[in-house]
Amino acid sequence: MDITSELLKKPYLSECETAIITGRALSTLRNERHLRRGLPYLKIAGRSIRYKNSDIIAFMEGRRITFDKTTCDQVAKPITTI
Repeated sequence: MDITSELLKKPYLSECETAIITGRALSTLRNERHLRRGLPYLKIAGRSIRYKNSDIIAFMEGRRITFDKTTCDQVAKPITTI
């Protein structure tokens, strides 16, 4: 098994593990925490940061981009001129 599937089995992930799963830079995660945006997180023992696996999945699924087939068909129609 690859590292990603192993990480997805854990209930809580470190910031480094979260960066691997999301493909975001560690500095981005840290900056977003500082700005109070991005992924929800837990602070344990003063400095240790953990991200809940289900929060990571929900965050990523919430940014999913889909395409409506009817919209694509309308855009693809050629323009006719008179």
